Amino acid sequence: MRPVERGEILDYVTYGERRQEILEAVLAKKNPRRIHLGDHLTFLFENHDTVRFQIQEMVRVEQLVKESDIQHEIDTYNELLGARGELGVTLLIEIDDVARRRELLRRWKDLPQHIYVKLEDGEKIYARFDPRQVGEERLSSVQYLKFDTRGTVPVAVGSDHELVTDEAELTEEQRAALETDLL
Repeated sequence: MRPVERGEILDYVTYGERRQEILEAVLAKKNPRRIHLGDHLTFLFENHDTVRFQIQEMVRVEQLVKESDIQHEIDTYNELLGARGELGVTLLIEIDDVARRRELLRRWKDLPQHIYVKLEDGEKIYARFDPRQVGEERLSSVQYLKFDTRGTVPVAVGSDHELVTDEAELTEEQRAALETDLL
């Protein structure tokens, strides 16, 4: 997937003036890329536009003007994108109750090793994940994953972790959105 380049990032004042229209456009792109699995897992499949939006938000919130700071954000968020034939995903583990969250993140420490997308032929492609997001005692509630589908659009996402066993079929709209990301 094409990474975000510096020339695509607006200064924070101009972005602020156009933020509402940009937000509406990016939400339209995010919606079919958001897949819920069970009660606690949300997959956000990233693409060029969603990453550019995240960068713009960081530039706005932190009022970044120094080129090196802006480039740092670009480099950091571009890491979320998959390479050719890959899908990049932000996995959110959403547990409102703080005590329960701590407990489950400890018990689910090896969850990223059990997250997959399933292809039409039934093949499961397991996630590559950043081991820095797994601490000695627990898992981070935000995980950045990559799935090398070799350019094939998945039909489902799932987990075969012993404590989190579930699978969600993708809708036609979701599959069409991911197909555009793999072109």
